[in-house]
Amino acid sequence: MFSCGSGEGESFVGSSAVEMPEQIEFGFNMIDYEVELDTVRTGDTFGKIMLSRDADYQKVNQAARMSRKSFDLRKIQVGKPYRVLKSCDSLERPQIFIYENDFLNYTVVDLREEVVVYEEKHPYELVEKEVSGVIEGSLYQTLDSQGIDQNLSQELANVYAWSIDFFRLYEGDRFKVIALERRLLDGTPAGIKSIKAAMFEHRGEPFYAFAANVNKKTLQTEYYDEQGNNLRRTFLKAPLKFNAYRISSRYNLNRKIAFYGNRTRAHKGTDYAAPVGTPIIATANGIVTEATRRGGNGIYAKIKHNGTYSTQYLHMKKLNVKKGQRVQQGDVIGWIGMTGNTSGPHVCYRFWKNGQQVDPLKEKLPAAAPIDRSLAKDYFEYIKTPLEQLECIEYLGENDLTSLAQNSIENENAFTAQ
Repeated sequence: MFSCGSGEGESFVGSSAVEMPEQIEFGFNMIDYEVELDTVRTGDTFGKIMLSRDADYQKVNQAARMSRKSFDLRKIQVGKPYRVLKSCDSLERPQIFIYENDFLNYTVVDLREEVVVYEEKHPYELVEKEVSGVIEGSLYQTLDSQGIDQNLSQELANVYAWSIDFFRLYEGDRFKVIALERRLLDGTPAGIKSIKAAMFEHRGEPFYAFAANVNKKTLQTEYYDEQGNNLRRTFLKAPLKFNAYRISSRYNLNRKIAFYGNRTRAHKGTDYAAPVGTPIIATANGIVTEATRRGGNGIYAKIKHNGTYSTQYLHMKKLNVKKGQRVQQGDVIGWIGMTGNTSGPHVCYRFWKNGQQVDPLKEKLPAAAPIDRSLAKDYFEYIKTPLEQLECIEYLGENDLTSLAQNSIENENAFTAQ
């Protein structure tokens, strides 16, 4: 605990008053307050913490309501640190509550005059971080065994969302990543921000990804491979975000289903198991043609993407779309449930091509446009350095990849010759 006047504020040398340096933390000068540092304990709530210190009840209640628009104060977690800044007078009235969400983010509740609730970030810098690994079990387990920020697994899944199914990885698949990591000014790591370049070798085939801002209007980052092809595809690999699901049953025309007495019955969908309430997302842009409840399908939605492709999402708990609504890739269209004929919470994802149901995991889906020809020369020049950097990253003692720097030059020549 910091106390008003305990070494902070003014000190006296002889008869001259000397101001002590400010102690700015979380945007406040700590020498102006009685500071109490503590951690959230079992049973603690924001209201309990503040009211036990004689904070104004109406302001505490107002702050709790306001916080639901930013960081919901009802979700403070046991073990997380917080600070209460109290007035430097005989009342020691709580004026400011600071809760540390994580290493980077914190939430401030200011009760001094009008109630103000906001989230803020600690000052940080971006530094490159090199990561590599060989898959043993899952990507999550591989990163966890190295103590790597698990946000990296989600970032990789986002980059390769159209080309690699991260729940069909194989033992021996491997990866190299150049990531941008946030680090606080004291050097503390504060999470992965984004991926600059990566190589993921899946079933012996290397998939390269290089971040590039090629749209000057939107400044949106796209990922392209070593040949200038866009990694983005028309369809996502799955209707749920990575880390939220597992494939519990695949497309199988000869499957025996326990629900139907173990009789052979074609299963023309792919089942993704996840907890009830998990968001289900549209795998591509399109128009909702059905959003209803019917028989064994339970609550479901069907989306027409174009004249060739349609998708369907079954057994929802609740819909988030209506018939005729236009949706974008990644929009939440409903939530995992157990409606219809199902023995557990999952979404059955069905995929039509030219009116026939097919296995989406075996379809070669159309890709987005490659790098613009006018930008190709600069792009291939730009990726030479990260290509060489990826080559030099070691796989925990394994041999490096064969150099692709020369391939970059060859690809540039081939691309511009088209």
